[in-house]
Amino acid sequence: MQRLADSELFSPVQWRRRVLFWSGAVLVGLAAVGFAQAADYVFGIFRGVVAHNRFWAFLITPFTFAVLAWLTQGALKPTRGSGIPQAIAALKVEDESFRQSLLSLRVAIGKMALTLAALLGGASVGREGPTVHVGAGLLYSLGRRFGFADPAAAGRFILAGSAAGLAAAFNTPLAGVVFAIEEMSGAFEHRMSGTLLTAVIVSGVVSLGILGNYAYFGHFDIGLPLGKAWWAVLATGIVCGLAGGLFARLILPSDAGLRGMVGRLRARQPVVFAAACGLALVLLSQLTHTGLYGTGYAQAKDILEGHSDTVSAFGVLKFLGNIASYWAGIPGGIFSPALAVGAGLGNNLSAILPGVDPSAVALLAMAAYLSGVTQAPLTATVISMELTANQQMVLPIMATCLLARAASSILSRKPVYRALADRLIEGYEQELARRAAETPSEADKGDDLDAATVQEPPPMVEDPATPIPPPHERPAP
Repeated sequence: MQRLADSELFSPVQWRRRVLFWSGAVLVGLAAVGFAQAADYVFGIFRGVVAHNRFWAFLITPFTFAVLAWLTQGALKPTRGSGIPQAIAALKVEDESFRQSLLSLRVAIGKMALTLAALLGGASVGREGPTVHVGAGLLYSLGRRFGFADPAAAGRFILAGSAAGLAAAFNTPLAGVVFAIEEMSGAFEHRMSGTLLTAVIVSGVVSLGILGNYAYFGHFDIGLPLGKAWWAVLATGIVCGLAGGLFARLILPSDAGLRGMVGRLRARQPVVFAAACGLALVLLSQLTHTGLYGTGYAQAKDILEGHSDTVSAFGVLKFLGNIASYWAGIPGGIFSPALAVGAGLGNNLSAILPGVDPSAVALLAMAAYLSGVTQAPLTATVISMELTANQQMVLPIMATCLLARAASSILSRKPVYRALADRLIEGYEQELARRAAETPSEADKGDDLDAATVQEPPPMVEDPATPIPPPHERPAP
């Protein structure tokens, strides 16, 4: 009896944590479902306006981009971008003020509201990355509120919230677990297995109870037999992997070249630059029948179903539209738009692969491009299977994703989410060091130091979502 009383099964602390995880997972599930429905609603408004007169977009989209860039200049700066790098950065750095600046409830609520505003303005962004950010923020804030402020314990809340967010956003529970292991943590702690699974299951049950058992793109009974058709694996893996690596390279901040110029322009005139990005998206959209706005879900589904009326260059144009939206520094994810780009490229590749089911090529291309962008082949494989409720393509999809990961690494050596997370951490640390150099400590006030001996941190074009440290923060000794 004493052993039972001392075991984790009956521990009051462990049960309090379990209840918090389950309660938080319910909140994440509700938030994900509400966010998804709100996103469809607000984008439907924009789509209706543009369908009535496509030239309204020339006013609405640049104005929306400019307003979002202005709103995210201060405390809401961490709401910019996908949200997944913010969650990874908070997981890696066990610093309370850093985590709070990225995952506070204010940031979580702002992320949802501003992503909805971006979709209302026609931005080429997704909601899945923001849902991961919101999930991590909700569970992290809940854990801190009820006494789990220990860095290791808080990290478990962040990881579980991220997994639950992705699972509920796409209704892909297995992908949520794989994403947490492969992309978020990079390792798997045995004690986290039950935590992750229960958080994903609870959030998935909430989504299932409200929306029913559905596949994101519907059910597709397609296959890829052995033989000539496997040339599709080679073609999509190489082409879409390289395209995904190029996209990842272009959105990573840099001090030199085109990306350095973009970063400096954005830093000098963020509002004007964002408006110019919005105008570029509208101009590119004029070259298509359906536009490049929103997630691209409708176009990707039409291509998968084989009755798309999109232009043949949709994949390339959507690629450029995603770049314009990300460069603007506004809130929004890249998951769904990446799937749309992959579907468009697959539509092009199917023309040079006679005798192969075009829907199978499109599915392979979607998985390959997503793998190329994220360099997370297991996540891309599982999520592609669950999005289409297709198990017949497991081996071709897995082979394609592995090949795409290798091709992507030629252009982008580091996975994009991890590279962006490292940039956030580096920018935060440099800002702290700069403030410490400007305000010497009491021990240094009496020293007569030559200013030339103080080494300034190297120049760096910041990531647009780099958090701003509170004025009183100082670097840890």
